[in-house]
Amino acid sequence: MLQREFVLQPDSNYPLHVTAKKYWLPAFEAHWNDIDALTLILLHSTSFHKEIWEPTIQWMFEIIALRSAYAGSSVLKVKCAWAIECPNHGQSAVLNEAALQQPPYFRNFGCEKYAEAVHRFMTSGGTLSPPVDFSTQKLVGIGHSLGGVAVSILQVLQPVFHFQGLVLVEPLLSPQGLKPLRPLQKHLIQSAYDRREVWPSRKDALEYFTSKRHITHWDPHVIDLYVA
Repeated sequence: MLQREFVLQPDSNYPLHVTAKKYWLPAFEAHWNDIDALTLILLHSTSFHKEIWEPTIQWMFEIIALRSAYAGSSVLKVKCAWAIECPNHGQSAVLNEAALQQPPYFRNFGCEKYAEAVHRFMTSGGTLSPPVDFSTQKLVGIGHSLGGVAVSILQVLQPVFHFQGLVLVEPLLSPQGLKPLRPLQKHLIQSAYDRREVWPSRKDALEYFTSKRHITHWDPHVIDLYVA
């Protein structure tokens, strides 16, 4: 699987860096000018980062490539996948450390601001190197938790990006609204605040996570990426 990193620089209207990675297989390059091939947009959960998607993307690509080898042109076609990072997570949090200590972002960075960052990245695609026009792509949004809500909000930001489909993994999305989910919301927010965030070394962090019962069922590659 090939990958390329992108960093959208801040400007006078938006003080934050927005980082992303593009993933693809060499075989997918044949679809880059195909208007029917899909571009996947993946947004991560609270306390994670864009690289956490890599094992999932690898798995999806392998399945698509395998089916393509047997079914030929009738199989689902994909151009690439983009994992776009929330500006106060992962590599982005380091780049944005100073700006995140100032209003309107200090202790105030939720789903809406993640969606706004993704929207800025996608609308600024022409300034990337190489440039990309997301408005001409056949988009599928994939979001987990924080990312699931953010990709939902993304649907109403102007100019609107039209998604062909969405895959949302988020317990706080409900047709009944937020009221019946308040207890769960309170628990999840408190859990996020209570998460340990400092260890003496990456080795200690890895030992900590591999000892946690609710984490031991994670793919080992995901744990390694999380600690790295």
